[in-house]
Amino acid sequence: MRQLRRGLTGVVAPLAVAAVLVSGGPAAQGAEDSTDRWGGDKGGGHHDTATITSEPWGTIEDGTAVERYTLSNKGMTVRILTYGGIIQSLEVPDRRSNPVNVVLGFSDLQGYLDGNNPGPYFGALIGRYGNRIANGQFELDGTTYDLPINNDPNSLHGGFEGFDTKVWTATPIPGNRSVGLQLDYRSVDGEEGYPGNLDVQVTYTLTRDQKLEIHYTAETDAPTVVNLTNHTYWNLQGEGTSSILDHELTLPASGYTPVDSTLIPTGEIADVTDTPMDFRSATAVGERIREPFEQLLFGQGYDHNWVLDRPDDGSLQLAAQLRDPDSGRTLKMWTTEPGIQFYSGNFLDATLVGTSGQVYRQSDGLALETQHFPDSPNQPQFPSTTLRPGETYDTTTVFDLSRGRR
Repeated sequence: MRQLRRGLTGVVAPLAVAAVLVSGGPAAQGAEDSTDRWGGDKGGGHHDTATITSEPWGTIEDGTAVERYTLSNKGMTVRILTYGGIIQSLEVPDRRSNPVNVVLGFSDLQGYLDGNNPGPYFGALIGRYGNRIANGQFELDGTTYDLPINNDPNSLHGGFEGFDTKVWTATPIPGNRSVGLQLDYRSVDGEEGYPGNLDVQVTYTLTRDQKLEIHYTAETDAPTVVNLTNHTYWNLQGEGTSSILDHELTLPASGYTPVDSTLIPTGEIADVTDTPMDFRSATAVGERIREPFEQLLFGQGYDHNWVLDRPDDGSLQLAAQLRDPDSGRTLKMWTTEPGIQFYSGNFLDATLVGTSGQVYRQSDGLALETQHFPDSPNQPQFPSTTLRPGETYDTTTVFDLSRGRR
């Protein structure tokens, strides 16, 4: 089996060394107060020892059990659900070293199960195809495939029952200074209209230098299309505290893919110069969001794919930097992907109550989704999302968070 990394030109390029730092062997499971714990340093001699624990977190309608895993070290705690591979919370210290949750989500499983479709997708793994496919249809090798229309008139984020609704099989990866959680799922041939049995593996790794790495791989037994991402919503001030309009965003991208009124790319790659789409230098999210620019009217704010300025070598490159000027907290995102979708939380409408018990309103969080471009199966000039037998889909994204300083 050849192991390959998806490149930026549409050709699947040779795999570089994956930036996933994990250690340790098979998990040694124990129970304590309904919580399973895996090592780190059993002697307790290192203050930066990383830990991973699990706990029951309810069941879905068919009775399948859901677990919540907590990955923690001295500077960060992330909680991940086996339902949807969801990042349910991510805590980093504030200036006084108090942990603050900086991602949107729900306090219990029912909140995720009750989400409308298309829902907010808080923190979820998205597949088989992240973003939109025009009219829920694409052609591959002369065969036309029909997908669910869940974002009329298009198919969005894998359909009504995408990867965000599945219970993934979890395997903890213990270590002393980094810990990981491997999630596996088989998407069967025909699921939500997509061809081929697709075996997907996603590994979350919390490293000793306060990075959360996401490594995606997938293999298929028939030609298909794949575009995986994570749909975390960020608020670096703290979940449920304020809007993100004052957050300063930098996107190293001189082009973006304009959309029509249904948010499907026109096929053009447009220059961001002298438009509200130019984030090449740090700019407040809300600075130009109300300008009468047609693309902002279509999205009711930002909901677009930026084409990253990066080499075509499959390496990890900076995709975004987000900074909250009040707390000084900064998120840097690195990826092997060619694009990033910036969504400014336009459709949060005060109907959802979040983790802290606060109602989420428009722009209370933003998403930065590393990806191939929307509707690529219908846009041959875009980098290809086709995966064939004998190839391995392989991509990595890294969240790098730092606390503010006094």
